Amino acid sequence: MALMKPRNLLVIFGDQLSMDMASLKAADPAQDHVLMVEVAAEAETVNHHKQKLVFFFAAMRHFRDELRAAGWSVDYVTLDAPENTGTFEGEIARAVERLSPDRLVFTAPSEWRVERMVGTLENALDIPVKTLEDTRFLCGRNEFAAWAEGRRGLRMEYFYREMRRKTGLLMNDDKPEGGRWNFDAENRKPAGTDLFMPRPPRIKPDQTTADVITMVGETFDTHCGKLKGFGYAVTRADAEKCLDYFISHALPLFGDYQDAMLTGEPYLYHSVLSPYINVGLLDPLDVCRRAEEAYKKGRAPLNAVEGFIRQIIGWREYVRGIYWLKMPDYVDANHLEAKRPLPDFYWTAETEMACLKAAIGQTMELAYAHHIQRLMITGNFALLAGINPKEVHEWYLGVYVDALEWVELPNTLGMSQFADGGLLGSKPYAASANYINKMSDYCSGCRFRADRKVGEDACPFNALYWHFLDRNRDRIGSNARLRNTYSTWDRMHADTRADYLAAAERFLASL
Repeated sequence: MALMKPRNLLVIFGDQLSMDMASLKAADPAQDHVLMVEVAAEAETVNHHKQKLVFFFAAMRHFRDELRAAGWSVDYVTLDAPENTGTFEGEIARAVERLSPDRLVFTAPSEWRVERMVGTLENALDIPVKTLEDTRFLCGRNEFAAWAEGRRGLRMEYFYREMRRKTGLLMNDDKPEGGRWNFDAENRKPAGTDLFMPRPPRIKPDQTTADVITMVGETFDTHCGKLKGFGYAVTRADAEKCLDYFISHALPLFGDYQDAMLTGEPYLYHSVLSPYINVGLLDPLDVCRRAEEAYKKGRAPLNAVEGFIRQIIGWREYVRGIYWLKMPDYVDANHLEAKRPLPDFYWTAETEMACLKAAIGQTMELAYAHHIQRLMITGNFALLAGINPKEVHEWYLGVYVDALEWVELPNTLGMSQFADGGLLGSKPYAASANYINKMSDYCSGCRFRADRKVGEDACPFNALYWHFLDRNRDRIGSNARLRNTYSTWDRMHADTRADYLAAAERFLASL
């Protein structure tokens, strides 16, 4: 049935699945209509994991149904609709012709590329366009730019303190709860295999999701990852169940073991809530208040709750600010001039290095790995091996269910690959096998030995670590946080340094 002519046509993107979107809150269901579209161009920007595609399309279709149940008229174009042009521009143009709205209304897109597209529509379609700020974020883009202006360094810790003051989370008047802003020093315990490991709820797909699984399997059969076992929440109600489970079962030990890694334990005490927050199924401030409430009621310790809240109101908001401050040039940053292609095993997990095999294997199975696996296993290897950071970025953007460019790009190029020259991180996150052995059990089942520095059975991370520092000395040698490390390198016997470099060169040639 044809939709009636609307006053405003509200275009809702796939990461804007919240009834609190600014465009919806400013509109009237009796006069305004919603447009939602599934387009091939977005699904193919990079090699997106099959489960990531299912998550987005299924969540969109369920949000469509939620909108309609709330009285909204929704014009929804499925990916397999015969007339689908495959692009945002094409589908918005078709909707304007079909519905003749007086105006297009958007909540500001989260990605630079999509915002640029929206900026072309008024002239291209000869229709007024209004864009509203995305109020799901605590810090507006202009507010972040004002905070950053004139600062010598844009350190997240100082920004985070401003967000604590702004929200009042874990604050006693103007003082931080517990007398400290940051309890990260208490959050680095290696996990033992005797710990009870909670399992985040896996949601059984309903018919709507099952239809999407079939469509993705047929349409994107060459994309990476497995479809079998999809269990992510794709409705607000199920996302709330996942939040309740985390607060009750995992948050109390999240702080202690957030940096730990165990074979066969992909989740440990991590929340696995970022996909739901990033697309709008959960509200980030509400999530933080729920965690704070658990602390106040004595159900979770301060180090766990502070660490969790810091990830959301601190790091998440901070990387978004950096993204909009530095785009569009940021995506091409390559301070270390790394040029080696991404190894094939990043797609297959076919490697003898147990840590990489575990992290990449679970990524291909679940479209998920927690932040230390991303930073200190796959990211650390790419950094040490000199992999082209843009290829690393496109891999992370594709394989993880929670990856949207605004949050993934600064994390990858800045924090993980040091490609921005230290804008985000005060030093490169480079580590030898010792760190991995300390924080995981991967090394015990590996054919390489973490305690061997060179030789056939030596862990490649050891030689690669010193090779990385040596070849990048002109770029990072003056970093104050690396002064002692370079002093150690300089004190080594010349033959020892030569052995490290030769071992690394042999391994890199084998890639």
